Amino acid sequence: MQKVQVAIIGAGKGGHSIYRMLKAMEEVEIIGLADPNPAAQGILAAMEEGVFVTPDFSDLIIKPGLDVIIEVTGRPDVRKRIFELKNESTSVMEAQAANLMMTILKEKEELLEIKRIQGELSAILNSVQEAIEVADINGHIKYANQAFSRVTGIPVKDRIGRNIFEVSPEGALANVLKTGKIVFGKRTKVGGSNAEVISNAVPIIVDGKMEGGVVVFQHFTDVMNLIEELKKSTTIINNLTDKLGQVTTSKYSFRDIIGESSVLKDCISIAERAAQSNTTVLLLGESGTGKELFAHAIHSSSNRLEKPFIKINCAAIPETLLESEFFGYDKGAFTGAVKSKIGRFELAHGGTLFLDEIGDMSPHLQAKLLRVLQEMEFERVGGTQTIKVDVRVIAATNRRLHELIRQGKFREDLYYRLNVVELTIPTLRMRKEDLPALANNLIVMLNRKLGKKIIGLAKDAEELLFNYDWPGNVRELENVIERVMVTTDEEVLTKKHMLYYMSQFKSSTERDSEIMPIDQMEEVLIKKALARFGNTVEGKRQAAQALNISLATLYNKLKKIRPVFKY
Repeated sequence: MQKVQVAIIGAGKGGHSIYRMLKAMEEVEIIGLADPNPAAQGILAAMEEGVFVTPDFSDLIIKPGLDVIIEVTGRPDVRKRIFELKNESTSVMEAQAANLMMTILKEKEELLEIKRIQGELSAILNSVQEAIEVADINGHIKYANQAFSRVTGIPVKDRIGRNIFEVSPEGALANVLKTGKIVFGKRTKVGGSNAEVISNAVPIIVDGKMEGGVVVFQHFTDVMNLIEELKKSTTIINNLTDKLGQVTTSKYSFRDIIGESSVLKDCISIAERAAQSNTTVLLLGESGTGKELFAHAIHSSSNRLEKPFIKINCAAIPETLLESEFFGYDKGAFTGAVKSKIGRFELAHGGTLFLDEIGDMSPHLQAKLLRVLQEMEFERVGGTQTIKVDVRVIAATNRRLHELIRQGKFREDLYYRLNVVELTIPTLRMRKEDLPALANNLIVMLNRKLGKKIIGLAKDAEELLFNYDWPGNVRELENVIERVMVTTDEEVLTKKHMLYYMSQFKSSTERDSEIMPIDQMEEVLIKKALARFGNTVEGKRQAAQALNISLATLYNKLKKIRPVFKY
């Protein structure tokens, strides 16, 4: 079939639209476009596609074989010139006819766009998992997606065309059409089906007028399953939050252990070698010698450095709670267990668990701990699932475990399980040559903490340090230095400053030969006990036990001591 050859005069917006429409028709061949504006839309489009363009429409009109000239400019002089030059067999479509063609084209394009949008919308609505149903203002059902059939079992073709007031008069969609109000979370059955659903429905408003309504619903079982999944996810998130809140890592390394004495260096050497293995370490020593500092340092020098370092003080937690702290518990394990809790062993997986004051653990829990150390597995309190862990255990105590074993208070088999590497931390009186370095290091740290500018110790203060036995070890030294620094503004700490706060701070020969009032001796002994065991509630309890008095009596005596003594 011979194509109709067309020329277009005027390549602006209108001419460009006609060009695009005709270009898509197989029956039409566009000979060229004419427009004096080289940047006109039609000119630019034709140039890209290799169609002839010219600024002078005369060049286009005289082309042989031209069937139709479409004049889009609407100018009389252009129309007159076209009729003067064109061939008698060439037809002319003037501006009015071109405008009509443009109107038809515009409506066609808009219709195609609407069809395209409808196709996209239908694909989207059919892809969602929720059932969707649409009705007009009179209740006639106009649309239902594929999920509607899946949820209800009713074919879409059997639903469209029905009236919602007849098939489902109590449903959310009928309710919206009656009231014009939004319906949210309505639980009902779909008419003509036994499907129980949860529905949300809203009115369709066009130009301020209600034209119909749309309902979106899910099967009730699906909603409950989603809620259950949400609960599970929430539980997982809460457990992870709890876990992240409790997981810590080591804060100290061997570089933080101050001292150059041979006894301390030997201890550090053994600890460094032990750190390279995964064996259990038992740290022994008096209170205040730095057992926890060594535990941190061992972890930070091991291949578990990037993993958790979890500490649990066996003496600070009540015996009834210690098992759940160790192993965690499942939801409902006991009254008040409203959610599951991760235990310290589980938190320490891959890392190190530091068991401080291991000598104060009950025999019942000792048996359970022995099993975990042997098998590296346990069950949570109230749980049945066996949990496997990879944990390196470091234990510490200031108690004499051999004596506790003889008394039947500590399991011998647990002692040997813990005592793979035994490390006794030297007391401060065994390494008095480290006193100046320790004191000066404390002064530097406390200067930052307290905002002080203290240079160091006077000679008589150093002599006083050397003449004291330090029953509370490094912890007692820290206590003394801080108390002195808090109350002095001088640059050098002297013997006078220290004697003022520590009346018991005398040499052993002075104490043996001096007679003092009983109430003053009581004050000295109480301060020594608290310096050794600490000012916490647990420390006061241990101090009262060491002084062979009740905790209430200790508190009464503390009230009588001069106000400068903090308790």
